[in-house]
Amino acid sequence: MQKYLVGGAVRDQLLGIAVKDKDWLVVGATPEQMLKAGFRQVGKDFPVFLHPKTNEEFALARTEKRSGSGHTGFICDFAPDVTVEQDLCRRDLTINAIALAEDGTLVDPYGGQQDLQNRVLRHVSEAFSEDPLRVFRVAQFYARFSDLGFTIAPETLNLMGKMTESGDLRSLSGERVLAELQKALNCPTPWPFFLALRQCGALKQWFPELDALFGVPQPQYYHPEVDTAVHVSMALAIACTEQLPEAVRFAVLCHDLGKGLTDPNDWPHHRGHERLGLAPINALSERLRVPKAWQKLALVVAEWHSHVHRIHDLSPETIMELLTALDVWRKPELGEQFMQACQCDYRGRSGFTNKAYQHIDLLRQLINATQQVDVQAVIADGFAGKAISEEVARRRLGVIQNLCSPT
Repeated sequence: MQKYLVGGAVRDQLLGIAVKDKDWLVVGATPEQMLKAGFRQVGKDFPVFLHPKTNEEFALARTEKRSGSGHTGFICDFAPDVTVEQDLCRRDLTINAIALAEDGTLVDPYGGQQDLQNRVLRHVSEAFSEDPLRVFRVAQFYARFSDLGFTIAPETLNLMGKMTESGDLRSLSGERVLAELQKALNCPTPWPFFLALRQCGALKQWFPELDALFGVPQPQYYHPEVDTAVHVSMALAIACTEQLPEAVRFAVLCHDLGKGLTDPNDWPHHRGHERLGLAPINALSERLRVPKAWQKLALVVAEWHSHVHRIHDLSPETIMELLTALDVWRKPELGEQFMQACQCDYRGRSGFTNKAYQHIDLLRQLINATQQVDVQAVIADGFAGKAISEEVARRRLGVIQNLCSPT
């Protein structure tokens, strides 16, 4: 029985990146031997075991043969005579197909070290095309390592394009694609994920609402970067740099989807894009099965973000409508995340990256002031039933009017 450190742990160690999780490969063992040694078995498709003390994963060396569609349609052979080289051959990228033996020897039959040196993401073999999820994994790795200068090998990108054209990506579940999207959104620079998908055609299949933004112009006076997709990429970069919650990052990604649906005859203006963006957000959210909290925040950001940019010109009634839509009195965290997304939208423009967004100060002041309206005080004043909520709303509107009145 031999064990090897494999996968991301070896890759990151060679890149000088801190290793977070360790995965081990076991050659020459049977499930019975692993159980006898005290390991706990997990997984149904093939034997993976947890170390009795460290809880690290130990997987038996295996080969895979395609037996159906999708990323789960495989027959696995994990016989004791499967070699480390055979196991590495089934992996996605050469940089993930390097093993470290117990004596410190590197097993690298597919040139992973050379590709790490050259900063290239390259598929190990043609078997790559048997798993459609790998298209999204490559895109995700491209985002993760873009700051290190990695590129996707032309032959790998070409293969990803063929996989997309075949329609095999449609067999994936929304949950699986969402998992790769989440990893990308947690990268310092997530936009390469979408660029890679667009290069191979997968963006149009799974994110058509986002794909429609590329090349759509905006008024240069407000958006010196002009292209809507470029603006979204810049706003998303702000959200990631600030390490904002995933829900905010998703909302920023979706906030201008309506601009892909406005009348081209009106471009570069996008009148009504706020409400036009609601349908594509719902469609994308349902396709990816995103958390309902993400979807709700994305919808309210899309519909109301433009109002915040001109909050000093809004009527008290419209501000009241905005705060009601945000439900800031019951869910203050929604209001906070909304303001974070709006700030990313404001700063995600050429020349605005480091500018303070003062409109948020007034909005936060309005939220804090209206939160001071005491429902119990309204009840103590004799209001009952439906009249309670009406009086609370009237008092909140009064607070807004006082704060917004000219001095």
